[in-house]
Amino acid sequence: MSTLQVILIALFCYLGAIGSIVGNTIGWYCLGRPLVASFVVGLIMGDVSTAMVVGIPLQIAYLANVTPGGAVAWDLSYATYIGTAMALALKGTVGDNAALIGLAFAGAGVGGVVGGTMWNVHYALDVFINRWANKVAESGDCKKMWMPNIIGGQCIGFLCRFVPAVIVLSAIRAAGAANGISIPGWFTTGISAFGSMMAALGMGIILAFLVKKPVHWAIFLAGFVLATYFGMSTMAVAVIAVLVAVIYYAILEKKEVA
Repeated sequence: MSTLQVILIALFCYLGAIGSIVGNTIGWYCLGRPLVASFVVGLIMGDVSTAMVVGIPLQIAYLANVTPGGAVAWDLSYATYIGTAMALALKGTVGDNAALIGLAFAGAGVGGVVGGTMWNVHYALDVFINRWANKVAESGDCKKMWMPNIIGGQCIGFLCRFVPAVIVLSAIRAAGAANGISIPGWFTTGISAFGSMMAALGMGIILAFLVKKPVHWAIFLAGFVLATYFGMSTMAVAVIAVLVAVIYYAILEKKEVA
């Protein structure tokens, strides 16, 4: 991993944050999604296929991650950028994809904690920005209101996201450059098992929101059977699901009219 790659990945760690300069829609809800973040890291490091191998489990694991009231206990954007970069930088130290995914979850664990911590630091530093904004508002000069929001807010956000990411990625880069680093088998096995549980937990939380009636379980299991035992692609299952949904609601609507 080169210095330029470290800088670019750290930059996207910032752009994928809540309230970055590109906004929440492009930032947190697009660049901050694990699958998109893995793809971006893959492009930067020139290994998109491997990035997708670790990106899909990370996406499933963090599928149900929410930020109620802006509270970020686990920064999935930071976790994915760091985790994917670590997996690609140190993939030579592991032997198979399962261990590689475990390595990604290990990096994601570090990234998620660092990102969540820096988000709380960001909150604390925003107190000074709020005081600045209050003074501008009290002066009645509306033309200067952009200054605390854009200059102050974005500077703090950039420092809290970019700088820690550079430090963590530089440490990963040093480990990769050593060529002598060895990840113990028990560690990668344990992390792989943990990652599998995280994926199951994420799916379980999603199902808790979606499954409201017993018939919903039947529909979910039908899709699982089509994908697992009939080897159908996700797109094919999705098309069948749309057709079933249309027929289901058409029948339901006729019953309500009757």
